[in-house]
Amino acid sequence: MSIYVGNLSYAVTQEDISNVFAEYGSVKRVVLPTDRETGRLRGFAFVEMSSDAEETSAIEGLDGAEWMGRDLKVNKAKPKEDRGSFGGNRGGYNGGGRSRY
Repeated sequence: MSIYVGNLSYAVTQEDISNVFAEYGSVKRVVLPTDRETGRLRGFAFVEMSSDAEETSAIEGLDGAEWMGRDLKVNKAKPKEDRGSFGGNRGGYNGGGRSRY
């Protein structure tokens, strides 16, 4: 299981997040995604802890808490959705142009 942490300050570091979550158990990994084009933090993170019980405790303790001037959004991370490939048929749209018939 992984924890999603949203509404983060753009000044946050992996060490900052590790320190906060360490109050609830052993932090295995912190991932701070960045924008591909700008390299800027995206304002959210994923945290993995040593056990489900520790993750549950961190979620309950930190969801809605104010940290670095922001109210955190902390919950179980959802699996990444498959968004399909570019150029695929989206919503039944098959492109422009006139019908042949």
